Formats: sequence, C-alpha cells, structure tokens
Amino acid sequence: MKSSLLTVSVAVAVAGLIIAMKNRDNLEEGLGLAAQNRADSQITQTGSIKPIDIAFNSPPVDMKTVADRIQATAPSAVLSDTTPAAVQATSDTAAPAQTAPVTSDAIAQAAPQSTTPQPAPPPKVDESALRYFASHGDKARLQAEISRLQALYPDWVPPADPLAVPQNSDKQLEAMWQLYSEGRYAELRKAIADRQAAETAWQPPADLLERLDVAEARARLVNASDLKQYATVVDIGANTPSLLTCSEIDILWRVAEAFIRTNRTARGEDAYVYILKNCVNPQERLATVQKASALLSYQPMQDLLALEKPDGNGGREFDSIRTDLARRFVAEGNDDPKLSVAPEYLSQVERAAETQGLASDALLLGWYHLRRENHDQAEKWFRAARSKDDSASASQGLALILIDDHKPQEAEDVMYRWRDASKDATATYLAATANVMALQPPANLSEDVLGRMAAEVIEQKYVPTAQEFGWYARSLNQPQTAARWFETALRWKPDDEPSAYGLVITRNQLNDRQGVAEIQRLWAGRSERIARLGEVTPQSPIGSAPLPSPNQAIPQTAVAPTISQPLKTSPAPSETNVDTRQRTTARSGYGGSQTQITTVRRSARGPRGCSTTLNAQRLNPGDALSRGWCLMDLNRPMEAIEAFEVALNSSAGKAREDAAYGQSLAYLRVGLANNAAVAAAKAPLSRKRAAELQVAILADRALTAFSAKRYQETLIYLDQRAQLQQERIDLMVLRGYCYLNLKMYDDAERIFTAVAATGNKDGNRGLIDLRLARHPDPSD
Repeated sequence: MKSSLLTVSVAVAVAGLIIAMKNRDNLEEGLGLAAQNRADSQITQTGSIKPIDIAFNSPPVDMKTVADRIQATAPSAVLSDTTPAAVQATSDTAAPAQTAPVTSDAIAQAAPQSTTPQPAPPPKVDESALRYFASHGDKARLQAEISRLQALYPDWVPPADPLAVPQNSDKQLEAMWQLYSEGRYAELRKAIADRQAAETAWQPPADLLERLDVAEARARLVNASDLKQYATVVDIGANTPSLLTCSEIDILWRVAEAFIRTNRTARGEDAYVYILKNCVNPQERLATVQKASALLSYQPMQDLLALEKPDGNGGREFDSIRTDLARRFVAEGNDDPKLSVAPEYLSQVERAAETQGLASDALLLGWYHLRRENHDQAEKWFRAARSKDDSASASQGLALILIDDHKPQEAEDVMYRWRDASKDATATYLAATANVMALQPPANLSEDVLGRMAAEVIEQKYVPTAQEFGWYARSLNQPQTAARWFETALRWKPDDEPSAYGLVITRNQLNDRQGVAEIQRLWAGRSERIARLGEVTPQSPIGSAPLPSPNQAIPQTAVAPTISQPLKTSPAPSETNVDTRQRTTARSGYGGSQTQITTVRRSARGPRGCSTTLNAQRLNPGDALSRGWCLMDLNRPMEAIEAFEVALNSSAGKAREDAAYGQSLAYLRVGLANNAAVAAAKAPLSRKRAAELQVAILADRALTAFSAKRYQETLIYLDQRAQLQQERIDLMVLRGYCYLNLKMYDDAERIFTAVAATGNKDGNRGLIDLRLARHPDPSD
C-alpha cells in the first residue's frame, strides 16, 4: 500500500508540473513573451550568440522522459528491493518515517488518499522586492518585478493594488533593499554579512542575492566599457547571460561595441541583429541603428537596415535618421574609392544639400565624385560648397579639379588663402604654382600674384616651381635670373638633374666656362646630356639664337617675380634641348584627400656626329636631314642650310617638311627673315609649324625695322605677331620705345608701366626715358 501511495504521489506531482508548464506557456503567449523567450540569445565568451530562455535560467523539462519513467514504475517495482534511488528518495520525503508495522487501520486511513489525490501546495513566492518597490512608489521597477514573478511562477497572482501592499515588517531587510535601490552594493554586502554574523539562522532572500550579483556584474561591465577594457566587457557579458536581454539594452550596446573593438565585427553585428529581431521599443531600435552606424561599415549596415519595420504611418521606422545615414555612407565612400554607395543614398544627400543648404553636404558629394573622377559633378558641388562656406576642403577639391583641367591660374587663386591650412592644402597650392609657371603661352599675371607665388616657393623650398621659374626666366632672355633660380633649386635638392641641366646651359649661354666645367665635374657619370654639353659651341649672340628643332618642344614659360635682368630689344633666344625640361602637375590622391606631385620627363635627342666638315651634296636626303639638325645643335646654321637643301630632294613628304622647317630656322638664326619665309614655302608645313615660323619671322622683321628706325613698320609687325601669340616682355619693351619715338607718350607710359609691374627693370628704364622725353633737363 505504501508503494502504491508513493506511486500515485509521484504521478500527481508530475501532472501538476505539466499543468504548471502549460499554464506558463499560455501566460507567455498572452504577454507576448513566448516568441521573445524562444528567440533570445546570449553572447558567449567565444563570440557566439546562442538561444536562451530570458525568463528561466533552468533547462526545459523533457515531459516525454518524465512520463516514460512514470509508466515504467509499476507498483510491484516500487515495493521491490530494486526501487530506484531517486524514487526511493522521493518516497522518503513524501511521508514521515514509520516506526511501527503498518496496521489495517493505517491502511484503511491511507486508502482514500490513494484514490483522491490532493493538489500540490503552491510554491512560496518571495515578494520582498515587490513590497519594497510598492512602498516607495517605484512603478517602473514594480511592473518589471511583477512580470518577472509571473514568468517564474505562472500560478502566482499579483495583488490587485500593488501600491497597497504593506511594507516589509523586517526593518533590516527594508534597509537592505534601500541600499540595493541606491546602488550601494558594497554596503549591502556588508549589511548581509553583519546580520548573518549576528543571526546565524537568518538567510537573505534568494531574490536579493541574485539581484545583487547581477547588479554588481552590470556595474563592472559598465566600468570596463567606460575604461575601454573591451575584453573584460565580453568576459562579464558571457558569464552573466541574464544581462543580455532587451531589458538591459545599454548592456547589449556595450557588448556589441566590445566585440567590434576587439576585431570581432561579425559578433558585434550579431548583437545588433539580435536587438532588431527581438526588442520592440521604437526608441531603442532607432538608437541601436545610430550606434551601429558609428561602428559598422557600409555593407553590415545594409544587413541591419533590412530588418527595418513599417512605422504604421505609411513610412519606415528609421526615416527620421535616413539622411544622417546617407551622409555617413557617402563619407565612407570618400574614404574608399572602390565602395559604390547605392544611388538612393546619393540622392538623399543631394536633396539635403539643395533643401537645407549645408556646405558640408555639398562637400561630401564633391569629394565622392572627385574620388571617382566625375569631375563635372565634383566641380559643381565644390563650387556650391564654396558659395555657402569657403573652406579649405572645398577650395582644395576645386583646385585639384582645376589643375587637372589645365586651369592652374584659377587653382592658385582659389588655394592661396588656404595654403597653410594643412599639409595637403600646401601641396595643392604649390602644385598649382608649378603648373601656372609651366603654362604655354605664359599667363598674364599681376605683380602681386607673382610675388606671392615666389615668396611661398622660397618659404616651402619647393623645387618644381623654382625650376619652372628658371625656365621661364630663360624664355624672357633673363639668363642671370634663370641661373639664380636653378641654383636655388639645387641648394634645396642637390640631386635634381633637370635643375642642374638648366643651370649648365644657362652658364654656357653666359660664357661662364668655369661654371660649366664645375657642373660637369659634379655630374660626371650621372647625366650624359650635361657631360656632352662640351661638344656644343658657345651660344650665339642675343638676337640670333636658334628656334627649336622639329622633335623639340617649345619651352614652357614661367615668370620670375624676383630679380630681373635688363632685356635687349631683340627676340629672346630659344633654347636647344629644352625638351628635357621637367614638367610638374598635380594629381588628387584618391587613397585619401592628398595631393601628389607627379614629374614627367621627356628624353633628349641622342647626339649625332657632325663635328667634321663635309660636303652635304654627297649625302643622301635622309643623312643630310640628320646632319642638318646636328649642325643646328652645334650652332653652325650656314652649313645646316646646305644640308637641309639636299634633304628637300627627299621623296618622303614628312622628310621634306622637316627639311623646309629646319632651313627656315637656320635662316632665322642668321637674321635672314625673308629667306626664312621663302624656305618655309618649299614644302607644305603643319599648321603648328607654319604658325611658329610666322611668329618668329614677324618678330625678326620687327627688330630689323626698329633697328632701321622704321617705328610705324615695327608696330605693324608687332601687331601682326600679337594676333598669333601673346607678346613677350622684350617685345613689349620694343613696342614702348616705338611709341616713345613716335611721341605717343600715353601709349608708351601704358606699356612701360605694365612691364615694370612684372618686376622687369627695362620697364622702369623706359619710364625714366619717357619722363625725360616729356620734360627734358635744361642743363643737358
């Protein structure tokens, strides 16, 4: 009978447990917790998130296993000696121990119990926290506590009026809850220990201890997060899974950040995904996306945004931050040129730029398009940004586009104000100055612009622009000024071969034999063209220097704003071998908004042997053409004329064109402009070569006419030349003296003033001559 009673008791207990579990499931469904409980997860120390039950820390009960065990426990088995220990232990605790044999009366009294099972007593619910929160009117914590107790005890019914629950009669326990509520956890630990020492039989409520453990873990985690001890944050989160729930959203945010900061980005993304899949508070979901956007890159953010829900008003729940997210993504595209941001985000930023009028939005779009070489769009947005707020970033972006579009003069003007804003800004400005100096034809720059460029180049010790100043000074027939610029560039960069070459040919032009020899000694074995300069005869006098040969580039001009040398009223000499000049351009560094300086060099022509005297008539046209150019390099134009004449007999059209062009240059070198014009007509020339020769011939005729004091004729030639090419400084001086001799004083003053504004001393000398012409000194 005893065994039967025990068996029935076990069955009743199990049935009660099953009913309780079913009731709990029904309650969870009613409160909307079931789905959350099934979906919640914990983030482990290894970085994985696995499902957990947020309301229950114990594993789920396998009801089928329990039922199988009950079915297998027959009355005969219960009474046998082989009763399982677990069942025996249950029977021992189910009824008091019997010290006397079981009588029939006892059996009779026990029999009804076996047929009418009594319900299991309800579990004791610790309501001390509930009473404390109720007594203090803390409705938020009170409701949270009610929800927790209902999840733990499905049959527990909360009081109808929780605020009417009387205060704890245990004043010491009341004080402990007060310490907990105030976050004074160390004092609470001490209070518990003190009471246990004073009252050995007293035990603190399990709920209080559990809450204290979790609160202390939370405090440690928050402290570690604030101190950026991210590994500790992950450890505490893994060891305290009860913190990783939607009710502890701040903890989830901190753990997600800790994963990302410790190079476990995928685990951090998982944490954010967990929140968006399981947590329902709209403000917390919105804040989650905002926090994630500051830590995750573009693609992971698209995965999070895919979990967005409708807001119930025809929109989406993240619409309020859509523009900020678009700005964030476009900015990331600025940092990574390979990232292609979705068009919808670009459109979002464009709408914001047009409607809100923020320069920052225009800047984002400008840099995004610049990184992808969409220059038209980039220029549009950079100009829009500068119109709203002229900043260093907007100016630098616009300057890079202008340089690339061959508008360095505007780029220099745009960047000058911001040249010291950053290293990148300085590099962009200096690149613009180098490109301004390399313009062909030369730019018409004011004295202020020339002065500020020179001052900045000297302050920054910028070699490319200093070298360009040297080349331009040579084109203005200012060899001494050119030499100083080349020397300056070499002081800043002693191994700069183009500057050394510029200096050696300039000293050669100045007949500085000792200087030429010194440079050749220093560059022996390092520059063939410098070493071979000894094969070239001294430069011809000013006024009879050669123009470039056909495979040479016309010298690119630059303006020397500093010390200027007096100009002769004759055409400036064109330099041979200038095709080896260094060219400088700016390129935007797309790995970041940096400016890179790229140097491009053209190779020089190889030397040709023509030092010996030879009858050109004995050569075939091809060899004669080569010898003609060689003789031009050696400044032997009369012999070159003969060689080019033989080359004109070639059957190849290109060779005949080269020969006619070369013979014209040779005649110009010896001052025979009319002969040069006749030679140019011996074969069809390209438009570029024809224009070049026409400019040179008109300049030579103007000089000849001026020397013969035919000033009106000189002005006619100068006007004709000016229609083809911008007038050089030396020719402007020539024009000024024509006006002076024709007593056209106002025109002369205008010309001399313009020349003087460039820093050229001939302009000041012309103004003095003009003043003397207007007001002659009676003492003379």
